[in-house]
Amino acid sequence: MATSSDLGTVGVVGGGIVGLAVAREVVRRRPGTRVVVLEKEDRLGAHQTGHNSGVVHAGIYYRPGSLKALLCTRGRDLLRDYCAEHDVPYVECGKLVVAVDPSESGRFDALERTATENGVPGLRRLDGREIAEVEPHAVGIAALHSPRTAITDYVAVCRALGAEIAAAGGEVRLSTPVTGVARRGGRVDVLSGAERVTVDELVLCGGLQSDRLGALVGGDPSPRIVPFRGEYMSVRTDKRELVRGMVYPVPDPRYPFLGVHFTRRVGGGLEVGPNAVLSLDREGYGRLALSPRDVAGIASWPGAWHMARAHWRTGARELLGSLSVRAYMRAAQRYVPAIGAADVRRAGSGIRAQAVERDGTLVDDFRIDRADGVTSVRNAPSPAATSSLAIAEHVVDRMLGTR
Repeated sequence: MATSSDLGTVGVVGGGIVGLAVAREVVRRRPGTRVVVLEKEDRLGAHQTGHNSGVVHAGIYYRPGSLKALLCTRGRDLLRDYCAEHDVPYVECGKLVVAVDPSESGRFDALERTATENGVPGLRRLDGREIAEVEPHAVGIAALHSPRTAITDYVAVCRALGAEIAAAGGEVRLSTPVTGVARRGGRVDVLSGAERVTVDELVLCGGLQSDRLGALVGGDPSPRIVPFRGEYMSVRTDKRELVRGMVYPVPDPRYPFLGVHFTRRVGGGLEVGPNAVLSLDREGYGRLALSPRDVAGIASWPGAWHMARAHWRTGARELLGSLSVRAYMRAAQRYVPAIGAADVRRAGSGIRAQAVERDGTLVDDFRIDRADGVTSVRNAPSPAATSSLAIAEHVVDRMLGTR
């Protein structure tokens, strides 16, 4: 195992934005350290990073003092500066979180307190008339306006991180799936078929496969990843300018999902989504995708059954929205009535790696474990992309013994 002053050789499993940010932080903090990134796909940012909505979150939602709150606050500033330095698109188009019904007032007030405590820059509370000044086609009785919430291209960020790692002498190995991990004499052997990479420190940033990677090093079987597919609708060209930035609902605090919303893309498009439907394939983005291994993994996990019993009504509603564009847009039209089912078409989808405890609890905060030279990022859903550079600082601080 490396000492706090010498990291030796560092292996990072996962070529998404978190894994790449960690590798870049190592070469930045400890120049000369040998760093090897192992990515099973033939490209960077292939899964969660490349299938999200591109939002740079400002910190509205996260429990004050939690890792999510702390690292999102730090990460948004780091990411803004990184994008400027590397000529990656970064647009502060702003966000409205809109309440449309008086029954939401308690949740709305609590959200405002959370956002204020987290220091969301420029936050304002708007009444119904003021909503139209920010988003002329949005409706509601009140809203929180976050003018600094931004959008970016996270795959482009990954490319910049990968280039930076390579320029510093690190290696990014694509098409290199990890098939085994073994501790040996204070070091760690990482296996990919017949290939072996021996490292002093190993960081697992496997996203959708994080629980399976954790099992390779003898980690706690809980939490287990239960995948949720998020489907997007693309708004037709002549209706895109009806939303200037982003329009979100007030989220249900029982869930880590933020609800179907309108989001600008840096390429000029406007999308609606995502929803949250149980996926039967961790890496299958089609609506009919099914992996027997992943189905068996869900069915064998007690937490999945506890979760289903507690939240089946919500699950059924999400499934209806998946099957019917009209049902999907019914919820979205509460916020922007001028965009309906006839104005959208099905677009892409993403899959969220949602960690679920054995008792069915949906893990909300980031979960990062460390033992015997191995750091496992066990739960890093949204806002992990926003927070990626700050997560990297946190991980490397722990490796160096400074946190």
